[in-house]
Amino acid sequence: MSDTFTTRVEQPGGPVHAGSGDFYNYTVNVGLGFQESSGRSPRRIADDHLRLLRQQFVDPAGMGMARRVLDASSTVILRGAPGSGRTTAACVLLYEVHQGVGIFRELLPGEEEGALTDPDLVGVGDRLLLNLAEANVSQWAQARRDLSALRKTVQEQQAQLVVVMPHDGALESHLQPFQADIARPPTMEVFRRHLRLQGIPYEEYRLPASALDEFLAEEPSMEEIAHFADRVRRARAALPVREGFATWCKQSRDARTQWRKEVCELVATRCAAAQRALLFATAMLHDTHADVIHRGAALLLSTFNTPRDETPLLEGKDLAERLEEIGAAAGPDGRVRFDRLDYDAAVRAHFWDHMPDLRHLFSSWTVQSTELDDPHITSELRKRVVSRLADQYLRTGRGNDLAFLAEEWSATSRSRVRLEAAVDVLACGLSDPRYGRSLRMLVYDWCKGKRLTGTLAHVLLRVCTDVIAPTHPDQAVTRLHHLARRERGATPALDALCSLAVTSARLRRRMLDRLTRHSTAPTVDARLFLRICDPVALTHPAGAPRPLIDERGVQDCAAAGWAEALARLPRPQWQPYAQRWLHTACTADNHRDLLLTLLVDAAGRNGSTLAVLYSVARSAEPTAPGGRASGAATTERLLQKISTAQGLRPPAAPTPPAPPRGAAR
Repeated sequence: MSDTFTTRVEQPGGPVHAGSGDFYNYTVNVGLGFQESSGRSPRRIADDHLRLLRQQFVDPAGMGMARRVLDASSTVILRGAPGSGRTTAACVLLYEVHQGVGIFRELLPGEEEGALTDPDLVGVGDRLLLNLAEANVSQWAQARRDLSALRKTVQEQQAQLVVVMPHDGALESHLQPFQADIARPPTMEVFRRHLRLQGIPYEEYRLPASALDEFLAEEPSMEEIAHFADRVRRARAALPVREGFATWCKQSRDARTQWRKEVCELVATRCAAAQRALLFATAMLHDTHADVIHRGAALLLSTFNTPRDETPLLEGKDLAERLEEIGAAAGPDGRVRFDRLDYDAAVRAHFWDHMPDLRHLFSSWTVQSTELDDPHITSELRKRVVSRLADQYLRTGRGNDLAFLAEEWSATSRSRVRLEAAVDVLACGLSDPRYGRSLRMLVYDWCKGKRLTGTLAHVLLRVCTDVIAPTHPDQAVTRLHHLARRERGATPALDALCSLAVTSARLRRRMLDRLTRHSTAPTVDARLFLRICDPVALTHPAGAPRPLIDERGVQDCAAAGWAEALARLPRPQWQPYAQRWLHTACTADNHRDLLLTLLVDAAGRNGSTLAVLYSVARSAEPTAPGGRASGAATTERLLQKISTAQGLRPPAAPTPPAPPRGAAR
């Protein structure tokens, strides 16, 4: 199925929540997946991102040594100068050792994952990035003390670890064999790799360009080179090919350095509200159809309560003339663009920096513009406009405010378009390395205890699955767990939590522990436990040396979770899961006795509970895999264990596993 869930309000009324705590209700269509926007799992999102990094990557000096060290010891510690692409190199190394089992994730010491010495931190086959490039002296010292224990766990779990160390840091002698120094890659080759990936023929960019030489002589970071290459691509698309490579590079350079002053002069000479509204709308909606630009400018004037121009329409300036006044024009395709590369970015920055009293109105206009009813307004355009607004918040050190903007947008309207805008603006902040950590903590607080009005619960769900989970799955699990605890009726957060747990045995183990041994809401967690503790997943190794059910800690969690479910939940809630447990026992030959033992242990010596379990087993016989006879055999084995638990007979010998299918009997 390709269906995904959506949140839709059908009526102003609904169920009444008379108890304590917050309540939110969905009308939801649920498919097999939980990613509404992309339809991809967090693991796939992360792998796709790593694949793109690998395509763009140019090996720096020392990369070969880093590969050899990682291959030999499952650990490499990278050292490189800031701007050398050291973090990208770490990600590429981890992408190259992908084994088909385990997940990519970033370790975050000092946040929720706990100490690096925790053996449960590493799953089988995981690819771990420990980025300490910006660590302070005490953080780096603590990490060095913990690295030996972390390395031991990595080797035991057949995982891979890449550490990015501070450039001015030092390593003790026992860690030095794992160090690999990398230098800046050839900057010209990095630049050309980006153009090559964008489909620009080599013969077009092999010619000399003084603007490019001047730029590369500044020793820019790898990120700056990528931006410069992208501007060259866009200059090539906007200018005739006959202008040539040198002109495209000059445009890219000028866009980076000169436009801000010219925009300042332009705004000073365009004092009329209508002119400035058109200038701002063109910058925010740049490369959009002229109809959208026109409506966007009118919406801005309305947002500012600007009096209407009483000039008769036929006597006023037409749109083409008004666009010409601000240095823009509509092309043959009807799309409006400024005549200089990235001039729109300079205009946006000017309005934001020099009209601070209007920032909130600019934000209101942005979300309202995404709701305009026009065939030229696509979902991609809406996302682009929201991103342009978010860039201004991030550029001026106000990244945390994006969360409150998302809250405002999701609370004031239940429209699907505004919901998407709220998701997009919060995702921009979470993806920024400067604000990601603080915003993840804010999302945690909101998922756990904030009153979730409007569609805010859905916004949090989306950013947990689409933004946080690909690189920080443990944090996504924690946040989704808190959301799932608060659901009534439909369970999109629980569905997302289950889908995320499927990607890693370690995540499932962690969830079982949270739901049983460390639960602060046992009744609610008992309901969640039934979904997470799937017997098929527990008995299938999924590429690991052994299945989860063979671990003593998991067995204890399973017994404890079932005990809570049997004691706290009504029979109709747990019976379907018990039947699945029994049906799995019918086919899981090597784990049949263990599965049944865990159920009986969960019931303890409670005769009525054991009797209900037996009744459930009898009712499950007709639908058992292998038919009624297979189900009856499982029920008989369960009865033997129940009798033993009640002291009515001595412990029975384990049932020998059935011979492989097709073997002689």
